Amino acid sequence: MNEIKEKIPRIGMVSLGCPKALTDSELILTRLSAEGYQTSKTFEGADLVIVNTCGFIDDAVRESLDTIGEALAANGKVIVTGCLGAKSGDNGSNLVRQMHPSVLAVTGPHATQEVMDAVHLNLPKPHDPFVDLVPNAFGIAGIKLTPRHYAYLKISEGCNHRCTFCIIPSMRGDLVSRPVGDVLSEARALFEGGVKELLVISQDTSAYGVDVKYRTGFWDGKPVKTRMLELVQALGEIAAPFGAWVRLHYVYPYPSVDEILPLMATGKVLPYLDVPLQHSHPDVLRRMKRPASGEKNLERISRWREMCPEIVIRSTFIAGFPGETEAEFEHLLDFMREAKIDRAGCFAYSAVQGATANDIPGMLPLGVREERRARFMAVAEAVSSQKLQQRVGATMQVLVDHAPALGRKGGTGRSYADAPEIDGVVKLLPPEKISKTMKVGEFTRARIVGVQGHDLIAVPV
Repeated sequence: MNEIKEKIPRIGMVSLGCPKALTDSELILTRLSAEGYQTSKTFEGADLVIVNTCGFIDDAVRESLDTIGEALAANGKVIVTGCLGAKSGDNGSNLVRQMHPSVLAVTGPHATQEVMDAVHLNLPKPHDPFVDLVPNAFGIAGIKLTPRHYAYLKISEGCNHRCTFCIIPSMRGDLVSRPVGDVLSEARALFEGGVKELLVISQDTSAYGVDVKYRTGFWDGKPVKTRMLELVQALGEIAAPFGAWVRLHYVYPYPSVDEILPLMATGKVLPYLDVPLQHSHPDVLRRMKRPASGEKNLERISRWREMCPEIVIRSTFIAGFPGETEAEFEHLLDFMREAKIDRAGCFAYSAVQGATANDIPGMLPLGVREERRARFMAVAEAVSSQKLQQRVGATMQVLVDHAPALGRKGGTGRSYADAPEIDGVVKLLPPEKISKTMKVGEFTRARIVGVQGHDLIAVPV
């Protein structure tokens, strides 16, 4: 058996960028494992390396190109996939090929079959029915790269918007919604496999089903409309018997989002909305080709909080967009103070190649863009800290992410207000009761006793 194992090809995998790219990597690894390939945790220990890249902003491009270079130096056999694989260089040729001509193959995003074809060509693996096993950790959901207790569920690919700062549609195409039955079947498989938090992702979650005119699909023998409301209702129903969370990301602020709020208010899904607002000033939003306006968004946020007082709103913004005046930027800061966004991230505008916003008059110096980003984050952090202080004294449900020695020394977790990797955490102190234990992937109740930056401090009860 040892001799057979030594012959099994090993694949190294690096997944960069957003959770949507991570789900692409999970699908590739599931296919590879089904064919008997094994994975390697190091470049040196692999027979071939796959780098799933990001090409959204300049920093992401640099990180991807550097990672490809590191993989080539350490291994020599590299296949590149992902958004950067679809980008052209200054001379019109493929940017990855231009910078790293020795890579074995380059594909764009969500190109699983093309990646598999490249692997088969460069690292053949004869099928052996006595060795090859279809991965079954999560049944039809396949392999996941996240910890076992949470997982991302991608419901669609691509985007119909043409925001002037974004090049995603040129790389990932227009919106293509997954069949609702497939999405719900994957969700159930994940819950059955032990997932306690399901994070719904896409480029535009609110637009789910637009491309198929909200046609009716089927799941578990019942008709279900391919639309966000019906999808979220069904996800909440599937999650309930497992006591699991459903968290919504990338939700555009359309009026239809109001229909989801009763599901949050009644606990069917988490009262948490990740809404990419980007700016508040109507003139900047028009230059961005974004829907709605700051005033409408203030009204909408106020209405959401009336419908569901516990709601937590996360958003992302861009500072220093081309043509942004000081008055327009101050409008954004005033919006943040008034809207009291719970969690906010901000990017200084990045002149990504191919973005039509680069042609808008009034490109600001990089120093001004960075200075405005810092000013924005100072306001955002003050708002967030004030809202966190209001939780001191409350008892909250916490999903445990880390608990050494069964939590007797404390640990870390997250409340419903904290998405993994992008929000703060709940730092759990050692329990007051000696008999109290905690395990990763399980829920515990904790009393909030303090605030530390973006994080809460709590005592398990």
